[in-house]
Amino acid sequence: QVQLVESGGGLVQPGGSLRLSCAASGSIVTIGAMAWYRQAPGKQRDLVAHITSSRTTYADSVAGRFTISRDNAKNTQYLQMTGLKPEDTAVYYCYALVTSTTRATLAYWGQGTQVTVSS
Repeated sequence: QVQLVESGGGLVQPGGSLRLSCAASGSIVTIGAMAWYRQAPGKQRDLVAHITSSRTTYADSVAGRFTISRDNAKNTQYLQMTGLKPEDTAVYYCYALVTSTTRATLAYWGQGTQVTVSS
């Protein structure tokens, strides 16, 4: 069994910063791609940022403001968010493609953390 636990969400003023963390635990052999998605009320879940061992990609709406990173030794990924705007308000979900001790490679999701940007 594998779990992803997120932390770091909250309320921030426009222009402010937040750092989200997502720690994976359980019967992990290796983690491939990791990513952050977000879902605003009444909208679909959209990809925000994606990271593999060799590259990172970002949605156009966050490029230059958000930075995704990972610490493989800790099985943890991060999303540093700066220059936050009200339109960044959403529930943020982390994602990881995990190979477990069962040798199965499956996608796992965090429980979601609320980010609210408002004055």
